[in-house]
Amino acid sequence: MSGRVAVDPEIDRSLAAVDWPLWSTTARLVVTDPDVLDAAFGLVRAYLDAVDKACSRFRGDSEVSRISDHRGCPVRISSLFAEYLRAALEVAETTGGDVDPTVGAVLVGLGYDRDYTLIGGTATAENAAPMRVTVTQRADWSSIALADRTVTVPDGVLLDLGATAKAFAADQSARLVARELGCGVLVGLGGDIATAGPAPADGWQIEVQDGPGEPRCQIRLPGGAAVATSSTLRRQWFRGGRLVHHIVDPRTGVAAEPVWRTVSVAAGSCLAANAASTASIVRGADALGWLRRSGLPARLVDRDGRASTLGNWPTDREGT
Repeated sequence: MSGRVAVDPEIDRSLAAVDWPLWSTTARLVVTDPDVLDAAFGLVRAYLDAVDKACSRFRGDSEVSRISDHRGCPVRISSLFAEYLRAALEVAETTGGDVDPTVGAVLVGLGYDRDYTLIGGTATAENAAPMRVTVTQRADWSSIALADRTVTVPDGVLLDLGATAKAFAADQSARLVARELGCGVLVGLGGDIATAGPAPADGWQIEVQDGPGEPRCQIRLPGGAAVATSSTLRRQWFRGGRLVHHIVDPRTGVAAEPVWRTVSVAAGSCLAANAASTASIVRGADALGWLRRSGLPARLVDRDGRASTLGNWPTDREGT
């Protein structure tokens, strides 16, 4: 789930921004008060570090890893991890299971068994085995029992919150800065962009493009709005001589057919936008009708590179 979405603070000289590498992508923080940039950066970095320790399946000391050591048994979890797991389960329900946090073992079986920086563009081993888990059944999100801060994950299930955690983290980080520092803020984590507080005078100016040569457009978001881009072009690697990507269809256990190169969705939260964009990749051609019924503004780039929009997509201009 990453698109190339950038915000240029030069549009408004009152903005201040900082970028840094994070989670195999680039994080960006933009604030409307340059005097609070350092404080905002400290808040966001500390919060995202806590999210990583709770949710990363690539860390042996994360809560996701600890749960996999106690599969089938109730495990007490932190309030932060419970919040992120609850968000993932709600997204699974609202998308009809298209975005499912129980696909960790499937991703590992496809070769996504370590941080993407270590596998991107490479050929992964055919005999890769799921970390700390033996697949004994095909489960879905409804098999996860979460009550307050206690979770039970069935034996044979490895959680992966990658389809929701980054978007939710963008939302929560933006709200944290706006609440604590009283400024307008944008947080971008790869293709997941969230805003909070007052927007710049001309709104948040965002360029949506998945890479050089891909169709691009400039959009304007009001304060509190979000946009997310899911892509079948990013996070690719070779498996069995075949190029695969990281968005899997939970029902088939294989990478979703790349009907769309990218899908971008605007919504009131980055979590909602990302849920719709990721589910659209999984649904393929069926995403068109589903998105129209949802009323969410969307932009889809098909396998031939043709871009089309649905709903009130906030486009200023489209180019190549």
